[in-house]
Amino acid sequence: MIVAIHQPQYLPWIGYFDKMLKADAFCYLDNVQYKKNEWQNRNRIKTSQGWQWLTVPVQYRFPQKINEVKVNNATDWGRKHLQALTSNYGQAPYFDEYIDFFIGVFQREWVSLSDLNVRMIEYFRNQLGMGGRPIALASTLKLSDDPTDRLIDICRSLGADTYLAGRDGAKYMDLERFRARGLKVITQDFQHPRYPQRFGTFESNLSIVDLLFNCGPRSINVLEKKPITTDQT
Repeated sequence: MIVAIHQPQYLPWIGYFDKMLKADAFCYLDNVQYKKNEWQNRNRIKTSQGWQWLTVPVQYRFPQKINEVKVNNATDWGRKHLQALTSNYGQAPYFDEYIDFFIGVFQREWVSLSDLNVRMIEYFRNQLGMGGRPIALASTLKLSDDPTDRLIDICRSLGADTYLAGRDGAKYMDLERFRARGLKVITQDFQHPRYPQRFGTFESNLSIVDLLFNCGPRSINVLEKKPITTDQT
């Protein structure tokens, strides 16, 4: 049984879901330190002028954990994000299929950044057909404070015999400690696929929303590197 572990991110890129696809179970690592100016409160979409950040404003004090960070609702960020999606994907083939979800999310006043991220990721996971796989929140498990032992504890809590690390993850872990606990470590080898996309030259490493609005139910085929037709784009 393979387990993947990752911090909950805002509108993650498709490599995040490739990791989910390659794992039998997934754990949201929500109880580690929040990293400012990374991917936990922002991601990128494509516009006619190139890519653009969508950023959730937060109230953060070092060294808060991800699940302790609050959304700053002093500005109407949800309206701005919805407007950005509508302006840039309103003519995409599958915009109408997914926009109601975003309307509902952005109309709600979120308190916890982690809750917002997990809610969205779970929706995307279900749309990609991966909804039946076990999910856990690290904050609900009894774990070591040591970074490597924390990962080992999560794997054992979920009954895994294999840990799926990120591309560079194995460089920073004590692999012998995994072996000593009967766990194998494998590394994600993600090659970014190309798919039909609006606005000219293909742009990689964007939020999953770009894939969904452009490819709809065929998005899982893109992740699985299966051929897709382009008659609707």
